[in-house]
This record gives sequence, structure tokens and C-alpha cells, in this order.
Amino acid sequence: MSLRPTLETRRATPTMEGAGVKLHRAFGFQDPSELDPFLLFDDFRNDRPEDFEKGFPWHPHRGIETITYVLEGTVEHADSLGNKGDLNAGDVQWMTAGSGILHQEMPRGNAAGQMHGFQLWGNLPSAQKMTAPRYQDMKASDIPVVTDDDGTQVKVITGEFWGKRGPVDGIAADPQYLDVFVPAGVKKTFKIDTYRRAFAYVFQGAGAFADASAPSGVLLEKEVGGEEVNIRDMSGDRTLIRFGTGDEVTVQAGPEGVRFLLISGAPIEEPVAWHGPIVMNTRAELQQAMRDLNNGTFIRPAH
Repeated sequence: MSLRPTLETRRATPTMEGAGVKLHRAFGFQDPSELDPFLLFDDFRNDRPEDFEKGFPWHPHRGIETITYVLEGTVEHADSLGNKGDLNAGDVQWMTAGSGILHQEMPRGNAAGQMHGFQLWGNLPSAQKMTAPRYQDMKASDIPVVTDDDGTQVKVITGEFWGKRGPVDGIAADPQYLDVFVPAGVKKTFKIDTYRRAFAYVFQGAGAFADASAPSGVLLEKEVGGEEVNIRDMSGDRTLIRFGTGDEVTVQAGPEGVRFLLISGAPIEEPVAWHGPIVMNTRAELQQAMRDLNNGTFIRPAH
């Protein structure tokens, strides 16, 4: 077995999307080969309704898949095909936009006013970019949870892990999407297929992912007193960890334990032409998508 090294550790950056939703972006609109087949990851956890209630009004997607995982609150969704419904706490929606869809996502807070969740964009290979749109809505009760003897708990959203298989299937990148909690002080190793790109995103507690080291943290560049310095720091809330090649990831949980998403997928390794919510392979295909939007042919009739 070979341990995956930590290539990079970075904090998600504040940004604004939709009609004025405050969120934190871990990656996106940069080098699409970095975490191929994944394009973008947004953390939309907010505790104030004014930071999210304007939502994401009608907008198009083509050539990608959007994966929405709700922790708290509700996301009301509707699309140009007549689909509509609610995603509640613990629910997952895997939307394959394919040839094109117009949809909206409108968040509502829970009783405490909280709206917490994540959205991941996955690329589609050229052969599947113009397939018919498809939804997979999974309720929290559909998602298997595995608990190990040391208290480690894993929700298996996609892929197979510890003998359980997640409910989402038929995804191009054959991804593994896990919600992992490791208790305080526990050191845990997770197997990942060698040929997949992989990242972790910490959203509760803290842990050290660097080369199975003791919990001294990972080496980060930080600004201290106006100067860039290298220091050891635990990977805490809103931290992205990008891994190199290997077939294992090891984490040492900090004093409060650590909860993180562990996501991996097979790289597509094709050219990427990207404009906002539309991701194709060539500039000509992007231009065609713009023409389709303008002339009303973006949405293909169902066969």
C-alpha cells in the first residue's frame, strides 16, 4: 500500500453567487485538470437568512453534473422539464445536466435560520455531454452509514466503502463521495483507488492529513506579521486538502475529532471549454450553446 501525499492545503475563499448568496469556494474556475473530473466545489453554509434567501434563480447548465448535499435547512428546486421538489437535511441531489437544463435552487433556513450544504460540479466526458438530463434525488434515509469499532462513521453517498454501496449510480466518473467523522485522537486510514484524483474538505473539527504523521498538522504557508512563513497547522473548518497518487489516505483527528468529505473520481483527461455553468470540450461547442440559449433551442425535447 502507498500513502497519498498532501499536495496542497488551502482555505476556501469567500465569494458570492446567484442573486446574492454568500458562500465559500474551495476550488473552481481555475485549472480544470487539477482535480479532474471535478470542476468546482462550493460550501454554502450560512446562519443568517439574509446571506442566502435570495437563492439561485433560473439559470442554465450543459455538459456537467451538479451534486448538492444538504446538511441543514431546505433547498427548493424546480426545472424547465417540470421537475420540482425539496432537498432537506441529509438529502442529496445528483443532477446530470447533459444536453441542457434550466433550473433554480431556492434555499430556506431551518428553525434556527441555518442553511448548510455543499455543491460539487463534476465534468462529463464528450460522449455524454449531450445526453438527456437526469435527476437522482436521495433522501437521508437512503444513504448507508457505517460505524467502525473506534467510533469512525462514514456516510456512503456514492461508490462502495466498507461493504456498503451508495445509492447514486450510473455516474460517468464512477466517483466515491463519503461524509466521514473520525473521533478525537483517532488515527484512521481510508483506501482510495490508485487511479482516481482525490481531495478532502474539512468542515468540522480539525485533523492532520500529512503523510500519516502524528497530529502536528500539515505544512502551510501563512501570513504572520505581514510575512509569508511555513508553519505546522491542523486542517480545520473550510480547508481543502488535495492529494497526490497512492491508494491510502490517513488522517489523525484533533482534540474535537474531524468531519470531512472524502471525494475521488476517475479523471476524464479531455479538453475543457468553460463558460460559467456550461462546460464543453471546444470553443465552437460553447458558441453553439450560447446560440441555443438565444434562439430557444437549449432545452432538447424528451425522446
